[in-house]
This record gives sequence, C-alpha cells and structure tokens, in this order.
Amino acid sequence: MGILRLAMQRTPGMNDVEFLESVSTLTAKGKQFALATVVKTEGSTLAKPGFKVVIDDEGNVVSGTLGGGCPEGPIVELALEAIKRKTPRLVRVHLVDAGKSLSEACATTKSDQDELYVETNCGGNMEIFIDPYTKRDRLVLISDGGRDEVANWVAALAGQLGFEVHAVDPTGMIEGADVVHQIDDLSRFEFNPDDYVVAVTRGRLDVPVLEALSKAKCRFVGLMASKQRINDDFAKLRARGVSDEFLSSVHAPVGADIGGMTPQEIALSILADVVAVKRGKHVPHKV
Repeated sequence: MGILRLAMQRTPGMNDVEFLESVSTLTAKGKQFALATVVKTEGSTLAKPGFKVVIDDEGNVVSGTLGGGCPEGPIVELALEAIKRKTPRLVRVHLVDAGKSLSEACATTKSDQDELYVETNCGGNMEIFIDPYTKRDRLVLISDGGRDEVANWVAALAGQLGFEVHAVDPTGMIEGADVVHQIDDLSRFEFNPDDYVVAVTRGRLDVPVLEALSKAKCRFVGLMASKQRINDDFAKLRARGVSDEFLSSVHAPVGADIGGMTPQEIALSILADVVAVKRGKHVPHKV
C-alpha cells in the first residue's frame, strides 16, 4: 500500500497533514513502521472505525489514537511482532468490564494470539488490522567474477520477487542487481542477520566465503555446487574450525528439486528454496 493510499484513509483524531508528515518522516529515515486501524466496533468503545495509530519499529506511537487508555500498549507489542514477521494480522480486542474481571488491568496477550482481552470500563469489542510497512528483504549474491548466466537470472528473478539484490562480485559483471559491490574481500561487506545469501563461487572461493558466512549468522546461506565439491569444501571448513551446526544449516546444493536444467530453471529452483525459508515452508532439495 503506497503513501498516497494511506493518506486517503481519513483518521478521526489525526488530521491528514499530521498523518502524512509522520509517515513521510519515518520513510525518509528508512524506519519500518506499522499502521494499526480500527476496522469494526461492537458495543461501547471509545474508538470508532477509522481510528488508527502509526507505530514505529522501536515501539513508539508516532501519531494517532485508538481511543486512548489500555488497548494501545498491547497493540504496540503486536505491531512490533508484525513488523518483525513482515506479516499483517487482524486482532479482535475484547474490552472487558473492569468491574466484572479479576485480571490485571491492561493485560497483554501473547504475540501469536489473535484475541486480546483488555480490562477497561467500556465492555465492547473492536477489530484492529495491523499492517506492517517494512524494508525489502535483501538477497546477497556472491560470485567469484566473470559472466555467469545463473547468477544473472537469480538477480533478475529475485528483483521480480521483491528482494533488494546486492551482488558481491570482484569483476562487477553480475547483471540485474540493485547494487553491485566490486570487491573480493568479504570483510569489507556488512552482512545482516536477515540476509538471504546465495554463493555461486564455482569452487575457487567456496571455502573462504563459507568461512566468512559462518560468522555472519545470516537467515539463509546457499551454495551452488556439486555434491562432491560440497563434501570437499565441508571437510576443509571443519579443519578450519567451522562448526557442524553452521554446515548443517547451509543449503547445499542450493535449490528446490524441480529438475531445472537451463540457467533460468536453475535460478528459479534457487529462488524457490529462498522463498520457502522466507515463508517457513519445506521443499525437497537437490541431492
């Protein structure tokens, strides 16, 4: 959902200028945020449909209101979880009559629940849609240089799937990436824990690349290689002190088993493997 469409959602208690300014400021700073909007109410509630708050990725209510009081605290926690998971959610909030409940006031809920009980004097119910606005997932494609059709197709397809593609290539010949880092020393590249990393290093740089990645603790590490080459690489890495825990986490050979043969099909299998991890699914792998 773009900022223009966000602006069209008029908000009681928060004028359009305030709303646009808060969203624009967060976007300009590269901050992630969530929009929590009341979409339905039943019975007695201070908030009405259309009330909303903008919550940044540090848990601050930047602007807006959900009617004030107890509901906003628990919603902030759920908004942070939605930002982390990059997944929207619909939460039903029960505004329990304080005179009829013995639970602690403003009780929160576990982040994996879609029912939230809050002790107030209202007694009604409301549904709140929490929509996270997050940065694009980053896919880091590592090459040992030279023209590589599989790498080019991985970059192109990853971009189509919404990834921000960073190519680390000493010759700068990978095509289709958003950013090309023409370096051959991975110590000069800063990995993030949420990175999806695919190495198409053809053997020459397998070991130093995987050794560097063993310290980076990225979300996904995949190596395009034959089974024999992988066995040789892993033996060398163990001799260098790389843990079996890391080696067992490496997707090697990388790619879902779809029988791909052409560069396009192999790239598709690699991205299928990446997306499966992103979505928490398991797919059969190449052997």
